[in-house]
Amino acid sequence: MKDVLIEVRDLVKTYRSGEEKLNALDGVSFSIERGEFVAIMGPSGSGKSTAMNMLGCLDSPTSGVYLLDGEDVSDLSGDELAHIRNVKLGFVFQGFNLLPKLTALDNVALPLLYMGVRPEERRQRAEQALERVDLTSRLHHRPNQMSGGQQQRVAIARALVGQAPVILADEPTGNLDTKTSYEIMGLLSSVNREGRTVVLVTHEPDIAAYASRVLRFKDGKIVEDVRQSPRQGEEG
Repeated sequence: MKDVLIEVRDLVKTYRSGEEKLNALDGVSFSIERGEFVAIMGPSGSGKSTAMNMLGCLDSPTSGVYLLDGEDVSDLSGDELAHIRNVKLGFVFQGFNLLPKLTALDNVALPLLYMGVRPEERRQRAEQALERVDLTSRLHHRPNQMSGGQQQRVAIARALVGQAPVILADEPTGNLDTKTSYEIMGLLSSVNREGRTVVLVTHEPDIAAYASRVLRFKDGKIVEDVRQSPRQGEEG
């Protein structure tokens, strides 16, 4: 029996500009099983970023259904969506999205603060997450004291610390050189092998090669859904 973690049915997202309307998503349906590593690809304007915003509960669909871990999140309130994001989802962004005045440790611990975790446990879990991404020596460094690759590792540790079942990575290697990109993808592959579901948006085929499945978007629709043997990467 399939263990479906993400299910999207007939998802439509319409944006209006005056009299004109644009379907950024035009009746998209797909499901993702627990433990999959899926890459979402497509040209600019294809709907891939809109789809990622829907999966991340950062935006609501115009119509259609989105089930996350069996719960319909299509029509939840803002507070309810915020709770889902805290508990079910870990985010990794192209721009790292770290708070510049906080240390790596404090940046990683931040989601636990919102979850009401006690200070001592927050620190312990943040240290463990940073150890997982091989940044024990950078606990007290601020973002401007770290390389781009190190900042992205901090962002991955932050995504892992809440033990969310889904990691959403939006162009996570977009600001990194090739060698560092492959190290980050090796790390995400390792996280996936440990049981996390990873959904990645990328426009780079060599980055999508790390996924076991590729969803290709065009004009708000899925035009290809293929499984592949994932590239094996080193964490570096």
